[in-house]
Amino acid sequence: MSIKKTSLYATATAATLAVTLSACGGSGSGGNASGGTANKDATVNVGSLYEPQNLDNTAGGGQGVTEALNGNVYEGLFKLTDDGKVEKLLATDHKVSGDGLTYTFTLRDGVKFHSGKALTSEDVKYSLEKVIADDSQSARKSNLQVIKDIATPDARTVKVTLSKKSISFVYNLSYVWIINSQAKNLKTTEDGTGPYQLGKWTRGSALSLDRFPGYWGKAATNKKAVFHYYKDATALNNALLTGAVDVVTSEQSPDALDQFKSNPNYKVNDGDSTTKLLLAFNDKAKPFTDVKVRQAVSSAIDDKKLLESVWGGYGKLIGSMVPPTDPWYEDLTKVNAYDPARAKKLLAEAGYAKGFSFTLDTPNYDPHPTAATFIKSELAKVGVSVKINTITPDEWYTKVYKNHDFSATLQEHVNDRDLVWYGNPDFYWGYDNKQVTQWVEQAEQASSTAEQTELLKKVNRRTAEDAASDWLYLYPQIVVASSKLSGYPLNGLNSQFYVYDIQKKG
Repeated sequence: MSIKKTSLYATATAATLAVTLSACGGSGSGGNASGGTANKDATVNVGSLYEPQNLDNTAGGGQGVTEALNGNVYEGLFKLTDDGKVEKLLATDHKVSGDGLTYTFTLRDGVKFHSGKALTSEDVKYSLEKVIADDSQSARKSNLQVIKDIATPDARTVKVTLSKKSISFVYNLSYVWIINSQAKNLKTTEDGTGPYQLGKWTRGSALSLDRFPGYWGKAATNKKAVFHYYKDATALNNALLTGAVDVVTSEQSPDALDQFKSNPNYKVNDGDSTTKLLLAFNDKAKPFTDVKVRQAVSSAIDDKKLLESVWGGYGKLIGSMVPPTDPWYEDLTKVNAYDPARAKKLLAEAGYAKGFSFTLDTPNYDPHPTAATFIKSELAKVGVSVKINTITPDEWYTKVYKNHDFSATLQEHVNDRDLVWYGNPDFYWGYDNKQVTQWVEQAEQASSTAEQTELLKKVNRRTAEDAASDWLYLYPQIVVASSKLSGYPLNGLNSQFYVYDIQKKG
């Protein structure tokens, strides 16, 4: 999971998905520009709230670096499409040994880095080792630690041996950027193989990408893409209205949508999100060590009312960590559903008939302050007192994620297929259920996706029943764009935003 506005990433277990040959082309892209001819020399201006913290996704670059550089500047052996499929990219073929422990990859020929150096197996080895290094903050670090050995028999062959079976290995490789092994200063520069190379990054303002003339595949459909960064949704919407940007990657101000819906110069797209807003308990800290307390708090909060107040008619309730786009999804909204009377009964059974008090650590950006105030009001009705402690993303990362120094917190979890983190008792929320941990491990070593899905459905239901967290709602994924644009991503899966297929009239 990526966690919005922070340098945090975590990872997920996923099914082995269909792998097909692909160059540079997205699926699930939207916006059919009517009339006119696309300008191949156009500059596409992208509006975003998520500026990178740095340009290295193994060094805490955050959601912004994924959005701007993933697939655009850097590529992997495999690519995750906008609709969640895994396709071959820098790997043209791969074979798996009978015991499922050895993967042999054949690299695409004729690929060059932006510096001009040819891609070799040594670069792949370097890139994988960079992800699993001790100081890595990569989204895939823990999953890819199953890598036991990486051999490079020749320049186009990479042989990876695992310590144990991992049905998600190829899926997880789609998150690994292949980087020139000789590259330096990757927090401020880049050397990838993608259809764009870095133009200029002006911190606090914009990051530009220029079409790379030496790209091995289909050239980007526009000459230049510029990500413009804004501090709040109002400024971002104003930029779209004035033509300063052509598309907003993720609309965060639902109240502003009417002005775009009613204007033929814009198109509002409602895609599929994987972003969950969580009230995450510290399950190792009293009183949240008691499952009845967690169930009571979950039942005391009217998630539907909260979603309506924040997003109007957008978004949905899911009742668990699993969005409908995950294979192991099940509608669990009736588990620990809104029921204040039940909440009071559970509190009494847990020994808190008169309630209790706790501090809610709340990130300082929307919608967390709004959600925190709502939760405080709801819990007061059942005798639970909430003190809201507003903190910055950096403070959240240190206090909550690293030090586990909290009682409960609000946070967004972006990635798909991230249910498996409830199988890790050392994760920041501290949920520790031995059966769940076993199911997660069995699912990762499953022989088929059907077996994996069955096991993770059990994990989904058990964690929901245990109220391991309170999953408040699933975000909508709203992309607003000029009607002059087409070919942009609709879903922004895991925060990526491919710009290479975007066409702009005029």
